[in-house]
Amino acid sequence: MRELLLTRRLRPVDLYVVDAVLAVVLGASLCAYAALESPERTGVVEPVWVSVLTGLVIGLPLAVRRRFPVAVAVTVSLATTAALATGIIPNFAAAAPSLSLALAFYTLAVTTPPRWSLPVAAGCLAAVVAALATTGGTLWSSSFAVVYGAVMTMPGWLIGWTLRERRAHAARQSEQVTRQAVAEERLRIARELHDIVAHTMSLIVVKAAVGNHVAEASPQEARDALRVIEATGRGALLEMRRALGMLRDDAPYAPAPGLAELPALAKQASFGDVEACLEVTGTVPQEAVPESVGLAVYRIVQESLTNTVKHAAPARCRVTVTIAPADVRVEVADDGRRPIRTHSTGHGLIGMRERVAAHGGDFTAAPRESGGFVVTARLPYTPVGVPT
Repeated sequence: MRELLLTRRLRPVDLYVVDAVLAVVLGASLCAYAALESPERTGVVEPVWVSVLTGLVIGLPLAVRRRFPVAVAVTVSLATTAALATGIIPNFAAAAPSLSLALAFYTLAVTTPPRWSLPVAAGCLAAVVAALATTGGTLWSSSFAVVYGAVMTMPGWLIGWTLRERRAHAARQSEQVTRQAVAEERLRIARELHDIVAHTMSLIVVKAAVGNHVAEASPQEARDALRVIEATGRGALLEMRRALGMLRDDAPYAPAPGLAELPALAKQASFGDVEACLEVTGTVPQEAVPESVGLAVYRIVQESLTNTVKHAAPARCRVTVTIAPADVRVEVADDGRRPIRTHSTGHGLIGMRERVAAHGGDFTAAPRESGGFVVTARLPYTPVGVPT
């Protein structure tokens, strides 16, 4: 229980209790200092109640320093100046109010913006120096009054200002990290949805066009096209639920597609008049490839087959995936004829390049000299279960 009280973060009510206790202790201590008599002191000695009142006015405001930082700083400064200038607190006890002043100006700086706290601190410092230098007797020369005022007020204010700036900097960094994480998550989900929608819609459009073309001449072929559209649509809905489910905290975990789903992907591409040949080789089992790398490979192959269906069908496409101990290499090459485009606003190649870059790999996509198009990617990884 004791360790819990010492290590847990204090609540606002706990802080006010601590301030109240501190104010009472300081007030009592200052009452005692105010009642002290200097051996060299002559003249009228103030009544005890004046000493008690002086100590309370200097110490008790600290109980509400977090609620009224400016008022507390001004009150403590003026009370301390009056007590020292009039001799209620003897000259040899001038350091007694230092803790009250330090706490007051620390709280002022840490809770109030500098555009307000700095003028208040400077004004209080000037008042302390002026009052002590003009009415404080032989001890309070101008230079000594300046030193005393600066030592009693500025360190607390500087510490509070430094802490405020550090907190503000940490808050800005935290906000920046949060914004970056949100942007990265949005980009990741956008890539997932783009790959899912682009692939399935391309197949659906192709098969819908085929079904519409042969609906009267070959009803059976039209029904086959409708079955492909239905299966493709169901698969797209399942993948979209999986992608959007990651946004919910209570959504059950669903494994992302990976290397094991590549054969089904190649078969699906054949529905779009693409003869896809898949070859997965390597000396490392597929289970050793991290899930993120497997998903990246799946999406790269998916996007490449989608582009082949959209721009090169009918065509033959060869997909080669080589699993090495340190990386996975992907090559998707087709022999289709693609129209010459001077510019493209699509995000497919950009998404593939971003996926590869996220894993520190290499990516190329370019026409082949013999005709067609080829996409190559290398994704380095650390096998699952092997320490880095």
